[in-house]
Amino acid sequence: MDIGRPLVQTHELRMDYGQGTGAVHALDAVELAVAAGETLAIMGPSGCGKSTLLHLLGGLERPSAGEVRLQGERIDHLSERALARLRRDAVGFVFQAFHLMDELTAIENIELPALLAGASPRTARRRATELLDRVGLTDRAAHLPSALSGGQRQRVAVARALSNEPLLVLADEPTGNLDSTATLDVLRLFDDLRATGQTVVIVTHDARIAATADRLISMRDGAFVEETRLTHGSTGRLGALAGLEEA
Repeated sequence: MDIGRPLVQTHELRMDYGQGTGAVHALDAVELAVAAGETLAIMGPSGCGKSTLLHLLGGLERPSAGEVRLQGERIDHLSERALARLRRDAVGFVFQAFHLMDELTAIENIELPALLAGASPRTARRRATELLDRVGLTDRAAHLPSALSGGQRQRVAVARALSNEPLLVLADEPTGNLDSTATLDVLRLFDDLRATGQTVVIVTHDARIAATADRLISMRDGAFVEETRLTHGSTGRLGALAGLEEA
């Protein structure tokens, strides 16, 4: 794909935890640019800084030094209130542990971000209904998370992340708790997001998942060590997912 002006980018991004000899350097001068419409996968061993980077891109944490920009505007200096608004309106999060509200049904979980953003109940419900259909769970609208499979819960979580039509979707090990069948379902959904031009950054340990992205960055010890632009040939990205069915 052609990379135009970055949607999200970092400059000299650093993150340290602790001080002195006990300090942990989670990120070391990271330079990153993600284009609008791009799907980026980030891989690396546990503790290499992948999740920390994702949290900084989404405004969940503040860096020790450096810059994070969204649509050219710095977000690392925003007030807590402005960061909360940014996370609500511009960024969708998908986590390994789903983080659904146990007492809310699938459709209520999906419509909650829109309601918090000030949408009318009618508008929020209409959007949630559309998203449930998009993730193939219309018949599970009234089910609580406890009545859903792991793959279904993650599809609800993805739909919730899209509730406010975010500029950027950040997914942290989104298939880490899923079996191969559920993983295939969720990855097909992420492929659909890519096809519609949604910008997605996925942190993963699974090379099969990374193979569905436009670009792959490998991390180690808080730094980027390798970058690969991926091509998928005549089989397309879903061809890369075929191995999941046989795993």
